[in-house]
Amino acid sequence: MKTPNRNIFRWQIAIKEYRGNMPIVHKDGNIHKNVDGLSRWPLPNKIYNPAYVPEEASPQIPLEGISVTDMNTTSFEEVRSNST
Repeated sequence: MKTPNRNIFRWQIAIKEYRGNMPIVHKDGNIHKNVDGLSRWPLPNKIYNPAYVPEEASPQIPLEGISVTDMNTTSFEEVRSNST
């Protein structure tokens, strides 16, 4: 092979000690039909991907809970007495 692309070069390095005199030959995708899925780039984690994993949503805190906890005690007692 004259100049391997980076994927083929990576595989050459990975199997260098095991291959002996075995040559690595590139086959065009139309000729080589049984391509192995491990050598492909991973798909992005999008909704259209069959292996999509939804990210965990952050817990939602109601606005009323935030405003009530931020009040000091006297204001809270005043609102409570006016509502009854």
